[in-house]
Amino acid sequence: MAAPQQPIRKRRRPMGEINVVPYIDVMLVLLVIFMVTAPLLTQGVKVDLPQATAEPVTSSDGHIVVITVDNKGSYHLNLDGEKHGELPLTDLVHRVVAFQRLHPKTPVNVGGDRNANYGKVVQLIAALKQKDILKVGLLTEPPEG
Repeated sequence: MAAPQQPIRKRRRPMGEINVVPYIDVMLVLLVIFMVTAPLLTQGVKVDLPQATAEPVTSSDGHIVVITVDNKGSYHLNLDGEKHGELPLTDLVHRVVAFQRLHPKTPVNVGGDRNANYGKVVQLIAALKQKDILKVGLLTEPPEG
């Protein structure tokens, strides 16, 4: 008679040994996702666009900054009702930065002519963002009717 066969036992892993292959797969998928989405996140300029039926612009400290872009692409600055006329972009940004140091809670309002070059408005907002002026709003007219 033959000897009874012993059951085959599976080799157990010691408690300190963890299968890391699934974790590496997940990590590589996340790396690809971040590599694809990171360039998309840095190209836009964040602006909270007001609704057409928005409330009138007010400031908590009573000061107001308005920058307008006319249909020729020129920049005009108005600080607390004091008009500074046509200014180059660098001078305008320096004046707004100086004003923001004195009145940090004052938002900057950008108004563009309907026929203004959109690129000029984007350049202005990007230049303000570069100088850490993040409270930027766009001015609109109320809808007719």
